[in-house]
Amino acid sequence: MSPPSPREDSRTSVARPLTGLLLVLFVAMLSSTVVSIALPRIIGALNGSQTQYTWVVTATLLTATASTPIWGKLADLYSKKALVQIAIGIFVAGSLISGFAQDAGQLIAARAFQGLGVGGLQALVQTIIAAMIPPKERGRYNGLLGGVMAVATVSGPLLGGVITDTSWLGWRWCFFVGIPFSLVALVVLQRWLHLPAIRDRETVQVDYVGATLIAIGVSVLLIWVSFVDNSFAWLSWQTAALVGPALAVLAIAVWWESRVPEPVLPLPVIRQPAPALAILASLSVGMAMFGGAVFLGQYFQVSRGYSPTEAGLLMIPMMVGTFVSSTVSGQLVSRSGRIKWHIVTGTVILVAGFGVLSTLDRETPLLVVFTGLFAVGVGVGMSMQNLVLAVQNTVALRDVGAASASITFFRSLGGTIGISILGAVLANRVSDSVQKGLREAGVPATASGGASNLNLEALPEPIRAIVETAYGEATGHIFLLSSIIAVVGVVAALLLKPAPLRTTLDVEPTEKDQVRS
Repeated sequence: MSPPSPREDSRTSVARPLTGLLLVLFVAMLSSTVVSIALPRIIGALNGSQTQYTWVVTATLLTATASTPIWGKLADLYSKKALVQIAIGIFVAGSLISGFAQDAGQLIAARAFQGLGVGGLQALVQTIIAAMIPPKERGRYNGLLGGVMAVATVSGPLLGGVITDTSWLGWRWCFFVGIPFSLVALVVLQRWLHLPAIRDRETVQVDYVGATLIAIGVSVLLIWVSFVDNSFAWLSWQTAALVGPALAVLAIAVWWESRVPEPVLPLPVIRQPAPALAILASLSVGMAMFGGAVFLGQYFQVSRGYSPTEAGLLMIPMMVGTFVSSTVSGQLVSRSGRIKWHIVTGTVILVAGFGVLSTLDRETPLLVVFTGLFAVGVGVGMSMQNLVLAVQNTVALRDVGAASASITFFRSLGGTIGISILGAVLANRVSDSVQKGLREAGVPATASGGASNLNLEALPEPIRAIVETAYGEATGHIFLLSSIIAVVGVVAALLLKPAPLRTTLDVEPTEKDQVRS
């Protein structure tokens, strides 16, 4: 038997660790999608509020966002293999703590801890793939990444719904289910992932101060968004006490990042036109995608009366759209070496999908809902991973960790801000609509007996109908806001300068040979 060719050996050396990386990505995605469909039941069981519903998701995104740049910088300085294994360990511990939470406050804290691991997985998977595969070949692998994300998103809601509806399991197993996958990923990566350490800096410094300043500034702003126009007015001393210091801290963070030798957010990189526009588009896409999609499971269950399992099935059109578009787009990008118009088309379709979903109310035909969901899925699949590739194509291998983490950071930041803003808008509109409905029906507000609006089984029938109507109308409104936000992504994508994808891992060898697109 003849020995394997160098090309076959190269494919094998990539395929084996890639399996573990895709499994890691699957675990990270599953952690959100499994829980999202069960959140109405979880918060209802814990007698939580709409604000706490939002923060169960926001807490994970916030800590993931804050930690992503640190993970990316560490990946440029230390063993990527060890770091991804540490991130998996943190994720597993956070999953266990979340599963044993006894009230909404404990669950939010546990999810925040879990987010530290999610941030590591988000940054490190893309960084490791960028260290193994040249950008020209990376398009088809990004298609695989998008496909895995779609599978996790499809199976997550279904699995979460089945777990929640199964009496001998219950919603706590939504947090435990990812642990076996995590352990398998650890074994695969330990066996097959082998990367050389790239440490060409004379001094090794991690910008913990910058990361802390960014986390504090963003966290305070999100706290303000969660409570403004509900607990206090937009123009009030509380607003001044929160927004003023938050903006000051973020301004100090930018100043600090411009002066430290190893910034957690590499300003010289993200100031370049291509990375800056890709980051702006990712910020917009993340804000619209996460902020809108996280409330769909709530809409199907609270407003339409479907079970968690049925709500998971109803999410399939969005996941099919993501799977098909990301896979096909990834293949086309690798063949052509060009990426801009895939991103532009994706962002335009995303806006159109949100426009359709902005018509939602309690009585919207499911065919209309499915059309909007499919369009959103196609838009996400064509734009999200290609935006990461657009940034990676512009930087040297030594900076690919920080650059990849930067775009992931801003996408997660957009999602965190989007969920907080849209969640606050949803909570306020639901509260106003419920109070108005109760007054028109002549039902006293105390008739609910102190039960949460999300605990529909504990509500009397007249109040339950009012709550269902309120959530249906409010969900359509937040998708209208999502479509407006997503327009920014279209503009940024249009301004991207077309550039061919390089065929080597590092940028220097291709600079003299690069031709104009």
